[in-house]
Amino acid sequence: MPQPTPLGEFLRARRAVVRPVERDGKMRRVRGLRREEVAELAAISPDYYVRLEQGRNDSPSPQVVDALARALQLDEDGARYLHKLAGHARTAVADTDPQQVPNGIGLLLQGLREVPAFVHGKYLDVLAANPLAEALFPSQRIGVNLLRAAFTDPAVRAMYPEWDIVVAEVVANARLVVGADGGSERLQALVGELRATNDDFRAIWDRQDVKETTGGARTLHHPTLGDLELMYEKLYITGTGAQFLVIHHAVPGSESEAKLATLRESVCSSSWDGGPAPSTCRR
Repeated sequence: MPQPTPLGEFLRARRAVVRPVERDGKMRRVRGLRREEVAELAAISPDYYVRLEQGRNDSPSPQVVDALARALQLDEDGARYLHKLAGHARTAVADTDPQQVPNGIGLLLQGLREVPAFVHGKYLDVLAANPLAEALFPSQRIGVNLLRAAFTDPAVRAMYPEWDIVVAEVVANARLVVGADGGSERLQALVGELRATNDDFRAIWDRQDVKETTGGARTLHHPTLGDLELMYEKLYITGTGAQFLVIHHAVPGSESEAKLATLRESVCSSSWDGGPAPSTCRR
């Protein structure tokens, strides 16, 4: 019997989340679209669609993939990912995950004195962080895996009033960055661990959402600063195999900017084992 393929699993998962009421205006007991309904919407034969889901055909044409994307109501990111699964485009980044942050980026982090900033790798390991980032976020310390922390660290969950929305975006972006190949054995082990131990992660991962995240706004609840309204920018570092620089910042003159300044002063006044003041404090 054919083994499930990433393409077939994705089609099955996305078919299950399209509400039938959105298609015909009638409620019914079946979850999602039926296979024959997807085939009808994509103008292909039901047998051909069944073969795609079952892994007996893994090379649909670009035209068929476009039709399937429309039938499954995929957005631009989802459609691009479906084309990757069908072999029409290569993953944008290599499967390697280098742990060495470029020297120039390390110097840039030292120079970012007013805003929290950190670097993570392809599989969401924190590779570098400035002192403000470490003081603001419990998870942004070198060696922490952000995906694991988001689902297993109560301190991380407590920081996000809209935690369910945040982690859904993190997982969807991680799936897109990793690409159609599913990533390295290390990532597969991490996903297996979280699927086996965390119901929230399993439900989100198995939906197979894909979405590119380049920035946005976040409401945070810090244990000492209280609520902050911050924006963040996620910048791809070229030539690194998918490292990203993430910078959080506040609207100039806002209460949140004042709170970040308070945090910076707290970092500067803290004892750092009698060593020199962090670069964040030096001008």
